[in-house]
Amino acid sequence: MQNQLELLRIFCTAVELQSFKAAAVRLGISPQVVTRAVQFLEQQQGELLFHRNTRQVQATAAAELLAARSKPLLLELDLLLQKPRLNTAEGVSGKVRIAAPLAFGRQLLAPVLADLAQRYPQLQLELMFNDRRVDVIEEKIDIGVRVGFIRDNRFIVRQIGAVQLVTVATPALLQRYGTPAAPAGLSQLPYSALRDQNSGRIWPWLYQNNMEWQPVHPRFICEDSDTEFQLVQQGLVIAQVPLLLAAADLRSGKLQSVLSQFEPEPWPLYIYRPQRGPVPERIRVVFDALSTL
Repeated sequence: MQNQLELLRIFCTAVELQSFKAAAVRLGISPQVVTRAVQFLEQQQGELLFHRNTRQVQATAAAELLAARSKPLLLELDLLLQKPRLNTAEGVSGKVRIAAPLAFGRQLLAPVLADLAQRYPQLQLELMFNDRRVDVIEEKIDIGVRVGFIRDNRFIVRQIGAVQLVTVATPALLQRYGTPAAPAGLSQLPYSALRDQNSGRIWPWLYQNNMEWQPVHPRFICEDSDTEFQLVQQGLVIAQVPLLLAAADLRSGKLQSVLSQFEPEPWPLYIYRPQRGPVPERIRVVFDALSTL
Protein backbone atom coordinates (compact mmCIF):
# COMPACT_ATOMS: atom_id res chain seq x y z
CA MET A 1 0.00 0.00 0.00
CA GLN A 2 1.08 3.62 -0.38
CA ASN A 3 3.25 5.46 2.10
CA GLN A 4 1.21 5.75 5.27
CA LEU A 5 1.77 9.50 5.55
CA GLU A 6 0.32 9.89 2.08
CA LEU A 7 -2.63 7.73 3.11
CA LEU A 8 -3.26 10.06 6.03
CA ARG A 9 -3.10 13.05 3.70
CA ILE A 10 -5.74 11.48 1.43
CA PHE A 11 -7.88 10.54 4.42
CA CYS A 12 -7.73 14.02 6.00
CA THR A 13 -8.75 15.61 2.70
CA ALA A 14 -11.73 13.25 2.46
CA VAL A 15 -12.76 14.13 6.03
CA GLU A 16 -12.44 17.85 5.31
CA LEU A 17 -14.51 17.71 2.11
CA GLN A 18 -16.87 14.90 3.20
CA SER A 19 -16.55 13.48 -0.30
CA PHE A 20 -14.23 10.88 -1.84
CA LYS A 21 -14.75 12.38 -5.30
CA ALA A 22 -13.97 15.95 -4.20
CA ALA A 23 -10.87 14.72 -2.35
CA ALA A 24 -9.71 12.93 -5.50
CA VAL A 25 -10.16 16.09 -7.60
CA ARG A 26 -8.21 18.26 -5.13
CA LEU A 27 -5.35 15.76 -4.90
CA GLY A 28 -5.28 14.89 -8.59
CA ILE A 29 -5.91 11.18 -8.06
CA SER A 30 -8.75 8.79 -8.88
CA PRO A 31 -11.70 8.22 -6.51
CA GLN A 32 -10.69 4.56 -6.37
CA VAL A 33 -7.35 5.54 -4.79
CA VAL A 34 -9.22 7.50 -2.12
CA THR A 35 -11.50 4.54 -1.45
CA ARG A 36 -8.55 2.12 -1.12
CA ALA A 37 -6.72 4.51 1.22
CA VAL A 38 -9.75 4.77 3.51
CA GLN A 39 -10.28 1.00 3.46
CA PHE A 40 -6.64 0.39 4.37
CA LEU A 41 -6.85 2.78 7.33
CA GLU A 42 -10.13 1.23 8.49
CA GLN A 43 -8.48 -2.19 8.54
CA GLN A 44 -5.43 -0.82 10.32
CA GLN A 45 -7.46 1.11 12.92
CA GLY A 46 -10.14 -1.55 13.35
CA GLU A 47 -12.74 1.22 13.11
CA LEU A 48 -15.33 2.33 10.59
CA LEU A 49 -14.16 5.77 9.43
CA PHE A 50 -16.95 6.72 7.00
CA HIS A 51 -20.64 5.90 6.76
CA ARG A 52 -21.30 5.27 3.06
CA ASN A 53 -24.37 5.06 0.88
CA THR A 54 -24.92 5.46 -2.85
CA ARG A 55 -25.21 9.25 -2.62
CA GLN A 56 -22.74 10.41 0.06
CA VAL A 57 -20.14 9.57 2.69
CA GLN A 58 -20.02 10.91 6.23
CA ALA A 59 -17.03 10.82 8.58
CA THR A 60 -17.53 8.94 11.83
CA ALA A 61 -16.44 10.20 15.25
CA ALA A 62 -13.38 7.94 15.00
CA ALA A 63 -12.51 9.55 11.66
CA GLU A 64 -12.84 13.07 13.08
CA LEU A 65 -10.54 12.14 15.97
CA LEU A 66 -7.93 10.56 13.69
CA ALA A 67 -8.03 13.56 11.35
CA ALA A 68 -7.60 15.99 14.26
CA ARG A 69 -4.50 14.09 15.41
CA SER A 70 -3.08 13.71 11.90
CA LYS A 71 -3.35 17.26 10.53
CA PRO A 72 -0.74 18.87 12.84
CA LEU A 73 1.72 16.08 12.00
CA LEU A 74 1.20 16.52 8.26
CA LEU A 75 1.59 20.28 8.56
CA GLU A 76 4.82 19.88 10.54
CA LEU A 77 6.14 17.44 7.93
CA ASP A 78 5.34 19.88 5.12
CA LEU A 79 7.22 22.65 6.92
CA LEU A 80 10.16 20.35 7.60
CA LEU A 81 10.50 19.30 3.97
CA GLN A 82 9.75 22.71 2.52
CA LYS A 83 12.70 24.15 0.60
CA PRO A 84 13.92 27.36 2.26
CA ARG A 85 12.75 30.53 0.59
CA LEU A 86 15.82 31.78 -1.18
CA ASN A 87 17.12 35.29 -0.63
CA THR A 88 14.79 35.90 2.29
CA ALA A 89 15.58 36.28 5.97
CA GLU A 90 13.47 33.22 6.75
CA GLY A 91 15.33 31.13 4.17
CA VAL A 92 18.81 31.91 5.52
CA SER A 93 19.29 30.48 8.99
CA GLY A 94 21.66 28.32 10.99
CA LYS A 95 25.37 28.31 11.81
CA VAL A 96 28.24 29.17 9.45
CA ARG A 97 31.84 28.65 10.68
CA ILE A 98 34.32 31.08 9.12
CA ALA A 99 38.11 30.92 9.46
CA ALA A 100 40.46 33.74 8.45
CA PRO A 101 43.77 35.33 9.43
CA LEU A 102 43.13 37.76 12.28
CA ALA A 103 43.98 41.00 10.47
CA PHE A 104 41.95 40.16 7.37
CA GLY A 105 39.04 38.89 9.44
CA ARG A 106 38.83 42.12 11.40
CA GLN A 107 39.55 44.56 8.60
CA LEU A 108 37.85 42.94 5.60
CA LEU A 109 35.36 40.31 6.70
CA ALA A 110 33.86 41.81 9.86
CA PRO A 111 32.06 44.75 8.14
CA VAL A 112 30.48 42.45 5.54
CA LEU A 113 29.48 39.88 8.16
CA ALA A 114 27.96 42.58 10.36
CA ASP A 115 25.75 43.62 7.45
CA LEU A 116 24.72 40.00 6.81
CA ALA A 117 23.84 39.57 10.48
CA GLN A 118 21.49 42.56 10.22
CA ARG A 119 19.85 41.26 7.04
CA TYR A 120 19.49 37.66 8.26
CA PRO A 121 18.60 37.58 11.99
CA GLN A 122 18.46 33.76 12.02
CA LEU A 123 22.04 33.46 10.77
CA GLN A 124 24.63 32.44 13.38
CA LEU A 125 28.22 33.33 12.44
CA GLU A 126 31.01 31.52 14.27
CA LEU A 127 34.22 33.47 13.65
CA MET A 128 37.63 31.82 13.94
CA PHE A 129 39.96 34.76 13.32
CA ASN A 130 43.56 33.81 14.08
CA ASP A 131 46.82 33.25 12.21
CA ARG A 132 46.81 29.48 12.63
CA ARG A 133 46.35 27.24 9.60
CA VAL A 134 43.12 25.37 10.32
CA ASP A 135 42.21 21.80 9.45
CA VAL A 136 39.12 22.53 7.38
CA ILE A 137 37.58 19.07 7.59
CA GLU A 138 38.50 18.27 11.20
CA GLU A 139 37.34 21.68 12.47
CA LYS A 140 34.20 21.67 10.30
CA ILE A 141 34.99 24.97 8.60
CA ASP A 142 32.26 26.13 6.20
CA ILE A 143 34.14 29.09 4.68
CA GLY A 144 37.76 30.15 4.94
CA VAL A 145 40.08 32.94 3.80
CA ARG A 146 43.73 32.21 3.11
CA VAL A 147 46.78 34.08 1.86
CA GLY A 148 48.71 32.20 -0.83
CA PHE A 149 47.84 29.64 -3.45
CA ILE A 150 45.31 26.87 -2.77
CA ARG A 151 45.79 23.78 -4.90
CA ASP A 152 43.51 21.42 -2.98
CA ASN A 153 40.81 20.19 -5.37
CA ARG A 154 38.50 19.48 -2.42
CA PHE A 155 37.73 23.21 -2.25
CA ILE A 156 35.73 25.71 -4.26
CA VAL A 157 38.11 28.69 -4.49
CA ARG A 158 37.75 32.35 -5.56
CA GLN A 159 40.42 35.04 -5.48
CA ILE A 160 39.14 38.12 -3.64
CA GLY A 161 42.21 40.31 -3.60
CA ALA A 162 45.97 40.53 -3.15
CA VAL A 163 48.15 41.09 -0.10
CA GLN A 164 51.06 43.51 -0.40
CA LEU A 165 53.70 43.28 2.33
CA VAL A 166 55.42 46.50 3.41
CA THR A 167 58.27 47.19 5.82
CA VAL A 168 57.27 50.06 8.12
CA ALA A 169 58.39 52.01 11.17
CA THR A 170 57.68 55.35 12.84
CA PRO A 171 59.68 58.38 11.66
CA ALA A 172 61.10 58.73 15.19
CA LEU A 173 62.48 55.18 15.21
CA LEU A 174 64.08 55.66 11.79
CA GLN A 175 65.57 58.97 12.87
CA ARG A 176 67.09 57.32 15.93
CA TYR A 177 68.46 54.16 14.30
CA GLY A 178 68.75 55.15 10.65
CA THR A 179 66.93 53.98 7.52
CA PRO A 180 68.19 50.66 6.11
CA ALA A 181 69.23 50.74 2.45
CA ALA A 182 68.85 46.98 1.98
CA PRO A 183 67.28 44.07 3.89
CA ALA A 184 70.65 43.19 5.43
CA GLY A 185 70.58 46.53 7.27
CA LEU A 186 67.44 45.58 9.22
CA SER A 187 69.55 43.92 11.90
CA GLN A 188 70.74 47.39 13.01
CA LEU A 189 67.22 48.32 14.14
CA PRO A 190 64.92 46.88 16.82
CA TYR A 191 62.53 44.57 14.98
CA SER A 192 59.74 42.14 15.73
CA ALA A 193 59.06 38.67 14.41
CA LEU A 194 55.93 36.68 13.64
CA ARG A 195 55.73 33.06 14.73
CA ASP A 196 54.01 30.41 12.60
CA GLN A 197 51.39 29.06 15.01
CA ASN A 198 51.39 25.65 13.31
CA SER A 199 55.13 24.96 13.09
CA GLY A 200 56.46 27.26 15.81
CA ARG A 201 59.04 28.69 13.39
CA ILE A 202 59.71 32.38 12.84
CA TRP A 203 58.44 33.66 9.51
CA PRO A 204 61.13 35.18 7.27
CA TRP A 205 60.61 38.64 5.78
CA LEU A 206 60.04 38.38 2.04
CA TYR A 207 61.49 40.59 -0.68
CA GLN A 208 61.89 40.67 -4.46
CA ASN A 209 63.40 37.81 -6.45
CA ASN A 210 62.74 35.28 -3.67
CA MET A 211 65.05 37.17 -1.30
CA GLU A 212 64.40 36.47 2.39
CA TRP A 213 65.63 38.11 5.57
CA GLN A 214 65.42 35.93 8.66
CA PRO A 215 64.85 37.65 12.03
CA VAL A 216 67.44 36.21 14.43
CA HIS A 217 67.27 38.38 17.56
CA PRO A 218 63.84 40.04 17.51
CA ARG A 219 62.89 42.44 20.29
CA PHE A 220 59.36 40.96 20.29
CA ILE A 221 57.96 37.66 18.99
CA CYS A 222 54.24 37.80 18.14
CA GLU A 223 51.69 35.21 17.09
CA ASP A 224 49.44 37.55 15.12
CA SER A 225 50.07 40.48 12.82
CA ASP A 226 47.64 42.77 14.68
CA THR A 227 49.76 42.66 17.84
CA GLU A 228 52.94 43.10 15.83
CA PHE A 229 51.50 46.14 14.09
CA GLN A 230 50.57 47.75 17.40
CA LEU A 231 54.23 47.52 18.44
CA VAL A 232 55.17 49.30 15.21
CA GLN A 233 52.63 52.06 15.87
CA GLN A 234 54.09 52.58 19.34
CA GLY A 235 57.52 53.17 17.82
CA LEU A 236 59.10 50.13 19.44
CA VAL A 237 60.07 48.14 16.34
CA ILE A 238 60.27 47.99 12.59
CA ALA A 239 58.24 45.17 11.02
CA GLN A 240 56.98 43.73 7.77
CA VAL A 241 53.17 43.81 7.78
CA PRO A 242 50.28 43.67 5.30
CA LEU A 243 49.63 47.01 3.61
CA LEU A 244 46.00 46.59 4.68
CA LEU A 245 47.06 47.34 8.27
CA ALA A 246 49.48 50.16 7.56
CA ALA A 247 47.79 52.07 4.72
CA ALA A 248 46.02 54.70 6.87
CA ASP A 249 49.12 55.45 8.99
CA LEU A 250 51.29 55.67 5.88
CA ARG A 251 48.91 58.22 4.34
CA SER A 252 48.86 60.31 7.52
CA GLY A 253 52.63 60.20 7.96
CA LYS A 254 52.50 58.37 11.28
CA LEU A 255 54.51 55.58 9.66
CA GLN A 256 57.10 55.43 6.89
CA SER A 257 57.70 52.65 4.42
CA VAL A 258 61.29 51.53 3.87
CA LEU A 259 62.92 49.17 1.37
CA SER A 260 60.06 49.84 -1.05
CA GLN A 261 62.38 49.06 -3.96
CA PHE A 262 62.68 45.51 -2.56
CA GLU A 263 58.96 44.91 -1.97
CA PRO A 264 57.84 41.41 -3.02
CA GLU A 265 55.09 40.65 -5.49
CA PRO A 266 51.64 40.69 -3.84
CA TRP A 267 50.31 37.38 -2.55
CA PRO A 268 46.85 36.28 -3.73
CA LEU A 269 44.05 36.31 -1.16
CA TYR A 270 41.48 33.54 -1.58
CA ILE A 271 38.12 32.61 -0.15
CA TYR A 272 37.27 28.91 -0.20
CA ARG A 273 34.70 26.41 0.94
CA PRO A 274 34.77 22.61 1.04
CA GLN A 275 33.27 20.91 -1.99
CA ARG A 276 30.93 18.41 -0.37
CA GLY A 277 27.49 17.91 -1.86
CA PRO A 278 24.66 20.46 -1.99
CA VAL A 279 25.47 23.87 -0.54
CA PRO A 280 23.05 25.08 2.17
CA GLU A 281 21.55 28.47 1.43
CA ARG A 282 23.18 30.03 4.51
CA ILE A 283 26.67 29.07 3.30
CA ARG A 284 26.00 30.18 -0.28
CA VAL A 285 24.78 33.60 0.89
CA VAL A 286 27.82 34.21 3.10
CA PHE A 287 30.28 32.86 0.53
CA ASP A 288 28.85 35.03 -2.26
CA ALA A 289 28.87 38.14 -0.05
CA LEU A 290 32.51 37.65 0.95
CA SER A 291 33.47 36.89 -2.65
CA THR A 292 32.67 40.49 -3.62
CA LEU A 293 35.25 42.05 -1.28
